[in-house]
Amino acid sequence: MTETWVSTLAQGKAGLERASTAQKVADMLRERVLDGELAPGLRLSEEAIGGALGVSRNTLREAFRLLTRDRLLVHEHSRGVFVRRPTGDDVRDLYAARRVIECGSLRLWNDVTEAQREAVRAPVRQAVARAEKNDWTRAGQANIQFHRGIVGLAGSTRLSDESDRLFAELMLAFRVAQEINDFYQTYVPWNRRIVELLNNGEIQQAVDQLAEYFDAAEEDLVGRLEVEQS
Repeated sequence: MTETWVSTLAQGKAGLERASTAQKVADMLRERVLDGELAPGLRLSEEAIGGALGVSRNTLREAFRLLTRDRLLVHEHSRGVFVRRPTGDDVRDLYAARRVIECGSLRLWNDVTEAQREAVRAPVRQAVARAEKNDWTRAGQANIQFHRGIVGLAGSTRLSDESDRLFAELMLAFRVAQEINDFYQTYVPWNRRIVELLNNGEIQQAVDQLAEYFDAAEEDLVGRLEVEQS
């Protein structure tokens, strides 16, 4: 009996390899969203992307399906696949998830390794340095790394993977709002205050600051989206 079901696995071997490649392609495209290279509303060309990566159309379509599930892409009938434009409701849902994940992770500060703590501190130093040079694109990238570091305090690959999907969707919302420089001018100093509290052992105060940060950022971003989409 065991030999029967094991032998049938070989029938799905090609599909398994394709799915594995599709996941890698999806991960690469998600990183492009996080880096701000893929703008909301952009139409994705199967020919161009497939040619650049050397993957089949089926593999690319599977990668698109994965990213559509993650709310990063949308398929429009007879028009193609586009980078999604998040709404205010999307943003509120994203921040609801972030409050649970990041505030919970931050409470673990005293229980983690120094390397995990440094993964939170270092991006803030980078963001401050980039902000001083008015390099807001890289300041934004460092900001994402700061929040990745916070999630990393939990030591959970599953939480980190899920958060990367949330961060990518949030980055699209930032791009729709457009005024990204002004946004980061407010929140980079806030990140620095959170790290200062952590370094001083004031963990609950840091958690409270992060929660307040999320409240302000949510209202700010939703307001910008409503203006942009009105």
